[in-house]
Amino acid sequence: MRNGPARGRYSLLIRNGTLIDGTRAPRTQADVAVQDGRIAAIGRLEQARADTEIDASGKIVAPGFIDAHTHDDRLLLSAPEMAPKASQGVTTVVAGNCGVSLAPAPNGMSKPVTPPLDLLDADGGWFRFPTFAAYVEELRAHPAATNCALLVGHTSLRVQTMDNLERPASDTQIRRMRELADEALAAGAIGISTGLYYEPAAAAPTEEVIEVCRPLAQRNGLYCTHMRDEADRVLDSLEETFRIGRELGVPVVISHHKVVGTPNHGRSAETLPLIEARMREQRIGLDCYPYCASSTILSASRVGVASKVLVTWSTPHPQTAGMELSDIAASMGLTPEETIARLLPAGAIYFSMDEADVQRILAFASTMVGSDGLPHDAAPHPRLWGTFPRVLGHYARGLGLFPLETAVHKMTGLTAKTFGLAGRGVLREGYAADITVFDAGTVGEAATFARPIQPAKGIDTVIVNGAIIWRDGKATGARPGQVLAH
Repeated sequence: MRNGPARGRYSLLIRNGTLIDGTRAPRTQADVAVQDGRIAAIGRLEQARADTEIDASGKIVAPGFIDAHTHDDRLLLSAPEMAPKASQGVTTVVAGNCGVSLAPAPNGMSKPVTPPLDLLDADGGWFRFPTFAAYVEELRAHPAATNCALLVGHTSLRVQTMDNLERPASDTQIRRMRELADEALAAGAIGISTGLYYEPAAAAPTEEVIEVCRPLAQRNGLYCTHMRDEADRVLDSLEETFRIGRELGVPVVISHHKVVGTPNHGRSAETLPLIEARMREQRIGLDCYPYCASSTILSASRVGVASKVLVTWSTPHPQTAGMELSDIAASMGLTPEETIARLLPAGAIYFSMDEADVQRILAFASTMVGSDGLPHDAAPHPRLWGTFPRVLGHYARGLGLFPLETAVHKMTGLTAKTFGLAGRGVLREGYAADITVFDAGTVGEAATFARPIQPAKGIDTVIVNGAIIWRDGKATGARPGQVLAH
């Protein structure tokens, strides 16, 4: 940090802000100068001038938030202004989670699309990239407003390679999946994700996952997983995750860590000490979203653990989006099981977690923040638009779960370090100018379960690679995002 006045002309200058730099260091008063997409100077810059100047008096200037867990693979191309994320201060998204990626496209994509691939596109038209390299090339040719870091999905590889998903892959199929995974990593993917919880991957034994993921070690990649079980067998699933990381010698990331179902409420008091103990032996990360409800495809097998279910989309009955499953069943005069069969393919929100677990996991020192939002749902979970402001407003300011410096760290520096995003996540000279300016006193989510598509409160300005992408409550049209690779 510059201790004295600095002269010079910059492209952008943020004056009079309170800096929270993403490292958990105490906040400081300083100006930030940007040139050529990078932070050029931090300090007292009274004599500096810029093409664009922002007065951040009374505001927090922080690194742009990094969404550790998204399904934005298609959104980056279909709605490149990235309003659900830019509006809440997000400057980088990690896409391709839960074993589901937009590429490589399955051969002869079935209609309707195999769940959970339909979380990205139920009609299949966007599954048009034959290779991961073709997808990356499209993203670079037509940038989005935000940066992205990409994972290739194990389920996508299974659907590409296998005729029967209800059994383990053969040696030949494993070799083909491994080749595709290696191609994706060479093209820019930073890791491989699995969704062993979902039916198309549930039959994959641990050994299949290990063998498909072998290229991670040579390519400096990560293993990210929606674990096989987040309910009764959550401890077994954690141990499986740790084993995969150990045998491959790579970092693992536990996606949206939670414990679901009333019988498992409180069990984060078991899972977190186990994670902490294994962290002393291997590299482990985890993320969570700050809500007691999950959201994914609608199925009868998932309804039983939930106290309430909201339908988020339905292809045959689109008018049911946003309605409670019980009300839909009553209006149709059907049982819940019959109603689900009538609605499919569809998505749903499941209220199945305990607030004490959510807070315990969120407060855990190594937990990152990820939205896990589903941008193509007609009535999405409010986490799509509200995750990061909710952490800042409700949990940090409102409940005092942790200091604001810690909250920002969980969204920035910690995430950049965990995913190996060099030169991001911290306000530091020479680092990429991904910056979010917000009002600590008013920041908060506006999205609710009843009205889920609402821009957050208190987000002033969002900057990606030195360009302003969100200002005065709306997108600017700038699309400076980059594909971030190791």
